[in-house]
Amino acid sequence: MDYNIYPDYQNQCKILRGLAVENKLRLLNIGKSLCGRTIYAAKIGHGNPFALIAGGFHGTEYLTVLAALRYAAEYDLPRCVMIVPCVNPDGTEIAINGFSSVGCCADTARRICPDKNRWKANARGVDINHNFNACWREVKRRELDAGITKPACTRFGGLRPESEPETRAMVRMCRKFPFERVLALHSQGREIYWNFKNCAPKNGYELAKKMSLASGYELTEPETIADGGGFKDWFLQEYRREGFTAEIGLGENPLPLSDFEAEYPLVKNLIDAFLG
Repeated sequence: MDYNIYPDYQNQCKILRGLAVENKLRLLNIGKSLCGRTIYAAKIGHGNPFALIAGGFHGTEYLTVLAALRYAAEYDLPRCVMIVPCVNPDGTEIAINGFSSVGCCADTARRICPDKNRWKANARGVDINHNFNACWREVKRRELDAGITKPACTRFGGLRPESEPETRAMVRMCRKFPFERVLALHSQGREIYWNFKNCAPKNGYELAKKMSLASGYELTEPETIADGGGFKDWFLQEYRREGFTAEIGLGENPLPLSDFEAEYPLVKNLIDAFLG
């Protein structure tokens, strides 16, 4: 299967449906994006999934979608896992195929920011990873201090937590399946974030160190504007179970497709350690 392709929605669906036909996974519909695209989860293995891996929170970070799809195809460990390759299919579509790909939202999105190569938000300019209910009001104050007061291509957290259908889809899934741990894939920086407001369980740091040793990624803390409102932050605060963010690759988003083959072995090692 060719993974040196842009993972727009059409290619995502082609890969996932092909894997489902081969009985490598079971496809679940966990919700719809703002523009009506299905947000798919791939359930691999039998029983209740103990871990969740999710990518594609930000439009320009589509190498994380490729990494999640390839890992789903190659997964051969015994425990059941869930993989959501693309949380934000509309934003990914904008970043790859431009504004016409989001139909009735196209003109509004283009007015928000005409440069698709900067587009991280969903189709109405809400940053999904600032929209989770994890110290959201604190995040909103920092946004306002930074002059972010309205929909934008990045870092606008919405008018209230969980305002976006993509955010709500992830929250519903986590409430339905009692995941022991979660991993959110972002780019870039080759970094791992493992804590939020001291909510991480005792073994969270030890597992993060194993992930760091396996991949060469550095354990660190996010910059202030990015601390809070994220999926990993919400999971840690809500459940006090292990939650991590891995920033894959180096450079400036969107990272080129040509970086993927060299970066994927590091990502695979990191996810193997996360699941081990």
